[in-house]
Amino acid sequence: MYVQELQPVADSLGLSALVAALPLVIVLILLGGFRVKAHLAGLTGLLAASLVAWLAYGMPVTQTLSGAVQGAAFGLFPILWIVVNALWVYRMTVRTRHFDILRRSFGRLSDDPRIQALVVAFCFGALLEALAGFGAPVAICSVMLVALGFDPVRAAVVALVANTAPVAFGAMGTPVVTLAQVTGLPLDSVASVVGRQTPLLALVVPLVLVGLVDGRRGLRETWVPALACGVAFAAAQFAASNYVSAQLADIGASLAGAAALVAVPRARVPATESVRASVLTGARSEDLDEEDPRREVVRAYAPYALIVVIFSIAQIPAVKQWLARATRTYDWPFLDVVDPNGKPVGGNVFTWPIVATGGTLVLLAGLCTAVVLGVHARVAVREWLATVHELRFAILTVTSVLALAYVMNLSGQAATIGHFVAAAGAGLAFLSPVLGWFGVAVSGSDTSANALFGALQVSAARESGLSPELLAAANSSGGVLGKMISPQNLTIACAAVGLAGREGDLLRKVLPWSLGLLLVMCLVVVGQSSPVLSWMLP
Repeated sequence: MYVQELQPVADSLGLSALVAALPLVIVLILLGGFRVKAHLAGLTGLLAASLVAWLAYGMPVTQTLSGAVQGAAFGLFPILWIVVNALWVYRMTVRTRHFDILRRSFGRLSDDPRIQALVVAFCFGALLEALAGFGAPVAICSVMLVALGFDPVRAAVVALVANTAPVAFGAMGTPVVTLAQVTGLPLDSVASVVGRQTPLLALVVPLVLVGLVDGRRGLRETWVPALACGVAFAAAQFAASNYVSAQLADIGASLAGAAALVAVPRARVPATESVRASVLTGARSEDLDEEDPRREVVRAYAPYALIVVIFSIAQIPAVKQWLARATRTYDWPFLDVVDPNGKPVGGNVFTWPIVATGGTLVLLAGLCTAVVLGVHARVAVREWLATVHELRFAILTVTSVLALAYVMNLSGQAATIGHFVAAAGAGLAFLSPVLGWFGVAVSGSDTSANALFGALQVSAARESGLSPELLAAANSSGGVLGKMISPQNLTIACAAVGLAGREGDLLRKVLPWSLGLLLVMCLVVVGQSSPVLSWMLP
């Protein structure tokens, strides 16, 4: 049995926290200072965390390695299981050219570039974030906007800023699922609090987008459809995350936002030539004028409709219970850890939801998609393997970061840092979103930031008397605002629109929005931690 210690270094909480923070500091310096590739930084941080656990905390080598393996296993399943299958569905639509049909369909919804930015970057981007995440929405939406005639820089900026509100529930809820796993908090509790924070961003972001596209004129002329889109998105995200399922939050929100745009008459008013001339400064793709058969348009939308239907059916109580029967729970081998009070930690047990998990449901939707799109079984398998190959470095990054997080949590390093940070007292509520924002800014992933800092936030909250659910959620909600300035996302955006080497230009344009919205989120969390906005919490 390994008993966690809070002050293993010279019986000093400060020195112990300093040593415990070394793995995180190493990762952040390698990523932000030396621009080392994320998977190498993650592996280096994992090595550092293992050495600290063994040498400073006295955790047996076998238990340290076992904890790391469990973290890597969780990274593979369910996290990467979701991402791989979701991107596989997308790759099949590209191979059969149904993605091009979908792009042309979006272009016909409105000829107003300001409305097109909302449809493509905000609504469809949110749907892509819901299904895949990990940079896919920025890359795909940037390319679509350029094809519609947007200047490459403007297209990249719009796609980056739009990729905020849906991030916490992206990849079928992967960030909040990870947050619940590493903190030991119930998923429903964490998701419900996040769902009372990020919808506030959804109210603002559409207005910001039309302003980015067409300045004050854009706000003056299209604020009604932008606000309608934001309100519908926010309401659906709140309702789904609190009363339905965290996995469906972004799917429902993106569809509700798009429906609101279609319903608002002003969104269908043709744009004037002066608007189009001033906004669309790039070359418009000629294939936008092609007419697609109605049958093919329906098939282009089918993969996303299948995912919505399958996930909705999976939420029916009787079906949900039936799927849960396949869930297996194991005592993780070579792991016997208790906290300083002598209570066994949750990491001693590993739960494997074989069927009742987002990745398996997306796989089922992918099999149905292959049938609907007419993809041969051999081709579908080849595309799945190609998806795994394409994501090989992301797979290594996620597994190493989750292994690092598990080692830090099981050895007691996160608890030590949490007790030390708790000294910030009431100021902790303001700093909590900043920590998440910083984690995503350097790692490019809300999932990774939650894995790194989730347990720390909960430990600090318990020591300072604040709500653990609130600070855990704040880590994720603040983190979404770091996505637009992360080197990973900036590079993806530049590569997608042919601006290689101009990451600095994009950073200067999106940084003010990132910081401004972060300040708003910090004030919201402070308010929710006090009687001013505490009524917002469940």
